[in-house]
Amino acid sequence: MNVSSPRPLLVVGAGIAGITAALEAAEAGKEAILVEREQTVGGRVLRSHQYFPKLCPPSCGMEINVRRLEKNPRIRALMGARVAKADRNADGWSVAIAVSPRFVNERCTVCGECAKVCPAKVPDTFNLGMNEVTAIRLPHPDAWPRRFVLDRSACPSGCKACVDACAYDAIDLNAAGREETIEASAVVLATGWSPYPIEKLPELGGGRFQDVVANVNFERLASPSGPTGGKILRPSDGTPPKKIAFVQCAGSRDVNHLPYCSAVCCLASLKQATYVKEQIPDAEVTMYYIDRRAPGRNEDVLTKVAATEGVKLVKGKVGKIEECSGGLKLRLEDVEAGRILDAFADLVVLATGMVSSLKGEKPPFEIGMDDDGFGLDNPGASLFIAGVARRPEDVAASVRDATGAAAKALAAARRSA
Repeated sequence: MNVSSPRPLLVVGAGIAGITAALEAAEAGKEAILVEREQTVGGRVLRSHQYFPKLCPPSCGMEINVRRLEKNPRIRALMGARVAKADRNADGWSVAIAVSPRFVNERCTVCGECAKVCPAKVPDTFNLGMNEVTAIRLPHPDAWPRRFVLDRSACPSGCKACVDACAYDAIDLNAAGREETIEASAVVLATGWSPYPIEKLPELGGGRFQDVVANVNFERLASPSGPTGGKILRPSDGTPPKKIAFVQCAGSRDVNHLPYCSAVCCLASLKQATYVKEQIPDAEVTMYYIDRRAPGRNEDVLTKVAATEGVKLVKGKVGKIEECSGGLKLRLEDVEAGRILDAFADLVVLATGMVSSLKGEKPPFEIGMDDDGFGLDNPGASLFIAGVARRPEDVAASVRDATGAAAKALAAARRSA
């Protein structure tokens, strides 16, 4: 299928930045095509338990955006899709989109009968692999489009139990992928970010000790839709932790890992400290930091959390974490006390940084990159970057950034018309 005159805006990535860019453009009168590699929209925002500034579940804000998507006839969403090829031309871009097969079609009613009989289990990608789910399932409670997905590669040979259980003829095990070409006037890349792998931090116990987890995993532990149903438990034995240590700048501001500050890690840990105190009031929480960064009105969050009984903020760099009897031993420098000391915890949360997705397998566009792997706008090519693909930032900043990217893309489209 060729999408032509008037040429639409192409938005790659349907996290909060991509959705915002597409909606803002469409509500300004521009046709927009939203391309997302996953089978549902929302990206990493929906994996949060709560987000700033209201500390509310992200589902509330995403629900509003989903309603806007459903009601706007100028937006077309291609799910399970990726950019296979992109060629610049005088009027914008000619982009080949590869759409993977969707084995569950729009007739799905989310009744769940297929999942009841599915014999195959797969790691739950929504919960970052911390639990297993059936191969056919609703990806998560807030999924849109609201239909089941199937990890076809996990199906046992010859199995069609899900097909036999479906009363709505919604499952096609032989579904095929397709490709279409889009003639776009401008492109917004909102491909998001990945957390820095804790396995690259073995000195801090990353990938070595079960009770050393990344901040993104801790977010899932606190969420009602997470692997523990929202209970903060130690992965090693399933018990509530009594001493929790948050280690800031885990791999960040470090020439051996990420040389930059990811901007939101301090606030994320402060937020997560409130999760602990709300759920386990007698727990001892210590946050070890290089600098406390809570810009703007978020300074109030820092002040409030720092004043909470049972919460300590220690200016100190953790250099090593080892297992010990009953928990974990942290070797650190207490800067204000001017000494090296050992501290103990039974759960450690590493505040790992944000890595732009463009630093990995980037889409085939003429993308400029800064020294840290974040994308740069290319106005001459009608190509713009939005959200954390462009710089580390929180949800509110990503929304503002995406609105600006949409405005720049609309201006570029008018110039090429």
